[in-house]
Amino acid sequence: MGAGALEGVLVVALEQAVAAPFCTSRLADAGARVIKIERASGDLARKYDEVAHGESAYFVWLNRGKQSLVLDIKRTDDAALLMRILSKADVFVQNLAPGAAERAGFGSASLREKFPRLIVCDITGYGDSGPYAEMKAYDFLIQCETGLASITGGPEAPGRVGVSVADIGCGMNAHAAILQALYARERTGKGCRISVSLFDGIADWMAVPLIHREYTGREPRRLGLAHATIAPYGAYAAGDGAQFIISIQTEAEWASLCRIVLQRPDMIDDPRFASNSRRAANRSELDAEMAASLARFDAKGMAEALARANIAFGRYNDVGEFAVHPQLRRAEIGAPSGPVSVPAPPQVFDSAPVALRPIPAIGEHSEAIRREFA
Repeated sequence: MGAGALEGVLVVALEQAVAAPFCTSRLADAGARVIKIERASGDLARKYDEVAHGESAYFVWLNRGKQSLVLDIKRTDDAALLMRILSKADVFVQNLAPGAAERAGFGSASLREKFPRLIVCDITGYGDSGPYAEMKAYDFLIQCETGLASITGGPEAPGRVGVSVADIGCGMNAHAAILQALYARERTGKGCRISVSLFDGIADWMAVPLIHREYTGREPRRLGLAHATIAPYGAYAAGDGAQFIISIQTEAEWASLCRIVLQRPDMIDDPRFASNSRRAANRSELDAEMAASLARFDAKGMAEALARANIAFGRYNDVGEFAVHPQLRRAEIGAPSGPVSVPAPPQVFDSAPVALRPIPAIGEHSEAIRREFA
């Protein structure tokens, strides 16, 4: 079963904040044993907030199913203990500041030499080389450096994507790479070294705006709740003010929208709107025509008309509305101060029920792990 596919795999995580913990939490969900190395004060994400019964929302979300071992790797005995654990481990993930793991004696090159079967995953801000390699990096900084913030928000000002997409994307990339490496090791018997950076992950996601910029010479525009290159694809209000996101992907859909929803068949072949590129070029006129036609609907009537026309649409929801969304699946994570409700993991294996293991208290497993690897 997919949910227990990594049982028997030992992951050691010298991690903090978001990117690496995201990766290792997904390995833990798949049944891996994840030993999380923490300083005495704990992962800094434990103190990001106290909203979940005194626990941090970030920490609860990203550290389920792990064991917490408090170590000071600058101490000789603790460093020796970590090395003994790594000798038995399958995967080592670290996202310390640039060069910190190597200075402490846990650089990827030396570990790979000592333990040829070990898969080492180094998570950094900007990668191993280049002028930014030694710089500290956080999610918001990467959103700005990659140009993501410049295409996010409305026309009046740039904006940050409201969740930590650089961290999350990096954690996803690390997770996928580790699974590839484990699969390759089944055939070769050898581990490998993986390098994943926040910058490279968002750079990859920025491919489409970058290609547009390279081949048109124009900076992509910020359009708020509208698509940069497809029209109509954005927010439109019903007469009662309810906001709908309407997406047209084909000319057949455009024709259906005009006939059934807008009741304006004349717009189908209007020279201003006769192709996606023309509609995008004349977006303000298009939006004005659509707004006038859609004003006759209330929310229920507009949803019914869009469904009847087989048009893709969604409601614009705030977080409170999302919290009661009929499609939202939830799961529960145990925490020292009480259970916390979270969105269920997106992967579903054979319709098996979701069972997420609890988050650890700081050093909860230190004594047992020290005995085990004495």
